Parts: sequence; structure tokens; C-alpha cells
Amino acid sequence: MDYRPTEPAAALGRPIAGVRKSDPQESDMSHSINHPRRRFLIGASAVFGTGLLVGLTRWLPARAASDGAAGTRDSGPVTIVAFDDHGKRLGRRTVQRVVKTPAQWRAVLTPAQYHILREHGTEQPFSGRYYNTPAQHGLYRCQGCDNALYDSATQFHSGTGWPSFYQPIAPENVTEHVDHSFGMTRTEISCTRCGGHLGHKFHDGPKPTGLRYCMDSLALRFVPITPA
Repeated sequence: MDYRPTEPAAALGRPIAGVRKSDPQESDMSHSINHPRRRFLIGASAVFGTGLLVGLTRWLPARAASDGAAGTRDSGPVTIVAFDDHGKRLGRRTVQRVVKTPAQWRAVLTPAQYHILREHGTEQPFSGRYYNTPAQHGLYRCQGCDNALYDSATQFHSGTGWPSFYQPIAPENVTEHVDHSFGMTRTEISCTRCGGHLGHKFHDGPKPTGLRYCMDSLALRFVPITPA
């Protein structure tokens, strides 16, 4: 069975043709992540119009955060929905929030993963491992705590260069925050269990939700599901 949803009729950004073929998931991304996105965005919108502006709002980093501070609230319990690696829903679970010091996070994440998850960074479009829909059905888990986040059956080609989904695997597993950085209002998405930054939500996705959860590949880990 083909689990890949059909691409929406209205393209959400650049066409897939011309997508970069390389896959530098674990390469040194300091240049691409720390690109002066605000100046680029303003200049590009002046040249190409507001259509490009919509497609590039995701390229801006999220709200500023102190070193490793993303989601490091109290370690009290949170409620998530558990899934096994076969995609079976195991039900709602109350678990302890995953809280680590910056040094502890740096010990288990690559520098690029740390910048995305713990410092609200944004990877360069078309640079991540998962911006294309996978050939095999699977789950996407949080790179920081293994919380189940998305089912590839809800992934679609947005043309933006980031992995895009029309809904999370369970609403409880992601948390929304209002992000007022760079003089605009966006909805930031983070992992409920560890507070790691995942990406942003936009209202330009396909049916049935009309939403686009625009995520960073570096924040995700794909687990293919083998048919029973």
C-alpha cells in the first residue's frame, strides 16, 4: 500500500524540481543554520514579492533561548500517547518530563541537533534527511526523547524544503507556543515530553486539516514500520 498522501493542488513554496540531491544530515551545518535569515527574507520579499515571503517565514529561527533552555521547565509529569515501533497506539500515559542540563544534552545530541532542539534553531531548506516523503511507512520520533511525533501517512510534499505533516500522531505529543520573534507571530511546535524545538505550524496545508506542521529533520528520527 502507498502511504504517501497526494501533494496538494496549490504548491506551498518552491517546486520540487531542482531539489538538492545531497543529504548532509549530520554534516557541519553552522553556516546554513546561522545564516542571516532576516536580511535575506527582507531582501527576497522586496525582489520577488509577498508570495516568497510566505514560503520563507519558516526559515527564520524561533524565539531566542538561553543555552539549552528549550522546554526546561519543571520535571513534573506530562501526558502523552505512547506508540510502539509497529505504529500500534498503546494509549495515554503519564510520564516524567525529560529534563537535562546543557552538558547532558550535548552528550547525547550532535552539535546541529542540539542547536535545533535546545536553541530553537532552523536548518536550511532542502538540507535535511526527511524533506521528501519516505518510500516506506513509518513513525517519526523525537531525536531528544523518543516521543512519537508524526506518522508518515500524514506527510506531504510542501515544496518548502522541510518535512511537512498535516497533523501530529497525537495532539498530546506536541505542544504549541506563540512565537513573536522577528516582528511576526508564528506558532512554534515543541515536543511535549522533553520540550525540544521541532518547528512551526502554518495554516496553508492540505485537507483534511488545512494545516502544515513544518518540522526540522534534525529534530526527528524515522522508524520504518515492517508489515506484520
